[in-house]
Amino acid sequence: MPITFARIEERRNTGNMKWDLQGPLPFGIADMDIESPPCVIDALKARVDHHFYGYAFLTDHMKEAIISYLKARHGVEAKPEWLHELPGCVPAFTLVARAICGESHGAIMTCSPVYPPMLQCHEAAGARLIDVPHVWKDGYAYFDWEAMEKAVTPDTKLFLLCNPHNPSGRCWSPEDLQRVGEFCIKHDLVLCSDEIHCDLVLEPGMKHTSALTLSPEIQQRLVMLSAPSKTFNIAGICFSYMCVPNPELKQRIEIAQGCSLPTLNVFAYAAAEAAYRQGWGWHAELLETLRANRDFVVNYITNQIPQIKVVPNQATYLAWLDCTALGVESPHKFFREKAGVYLDDGANFGDPTHVRMNFATSQDQLRQGLVALKKAVEDLRG
Repeated sequence: MPITFARIEERRNTGNMKWDLQGPLPFGIADMDIESPPCVIDALKARVDHHFYGYAFLTDHMKEAIISYLKARHGVEAKPEWLHELPGCVPAFTLVARAICGESHGAIMTCSPVYPPMLQCHEAAGARLIDVPHVWKDGYAYFDWEAMEKAVTPDTKLFLLCNPHNPSGRCWSPEDLQRVGEFCIKHDLVLCSDEIHCDLVLEPGMKHTSALTLSPEIQQRLVMLSAPSKTFNIAGICFSYMCVPNPELKQRIEIAQGCSLPTLNVFAYAAAEAAYRQGWGWHAELLETLRANRDFVVNYITNQIPQIKVVPNQATYLAWLDCTALGVESPHKFFREKAGVYLDDGANFGDPTHVRMNFATSQDQLRQGLVALKKAVEDLRG
């Protein structure tokens, strides 16, 4: 099932955040320049043809699709009653933070660099943020266990985990996750694991380990967030879900939600079910395409722009570029102004020396962007 790349004219002037707001060469927000799988498109057309678009809900059939997917792809033995649908993972961070920290105004711990909403959701919950930066070895992120133990406080209530890691593309090992879980047990923390990139592991021989495969004791303090949106390029459809094995914890979150989030629309359910039931042939081709693009970007930067450091990301279609050697105050601003290339600002993730590059586009588009980056760096060095 071939992968179809978008033409630029198909994406411009469509109200798309990436192509209409990020300049001539956009490599920012995690939105692939790839058509969604035919099964999703067909399902949406069929739902449009129904001609009735009233209120929808998470049916038993849809729950079964998610449960079957989790079992087949990730070895998770989930139950339908663990599921709760949401319009996105971003509002879920705030929702979970309010549910866990809202009354106590306690603290939330995470490890930067990390997806920006994880560094921001404490504000809406009236909580404090404890940010324990990752340590780095050979270009890859690791948890600083000693620093985490020193930073945690008695009023810390929640640990936010990005699994796989965004922005670095690190695929956490089972041992990493087990130790995170044990840390949460020791300090009585709820563990919120964002696994939205779980089906985008690119490194051969590696696989995603869901926090839902950890011990029952850890599961009782776990909130797992996921969605088909990144995998099947349907973020604008707005379908996400949480999986919460502990019924009391799930009820706390549902009470905190109240009427603060919209119900999902009929098209969200149609697209998600089609993706989870029928999208895996397309998905296999997608992974091959993304691996080739990752290798293209890493090889080009390593050989043509050695001032920028990059290692092959194990998961996601997002490359984390270390621009420290350039000596510029903001690599994001520098490349946008001098090269016309939009890269996500590492400062928003907690590290202003880096930028994040979305390589889920055609290699022609990648080549244009990389050549522009190279020229800007050459001009900077005179």
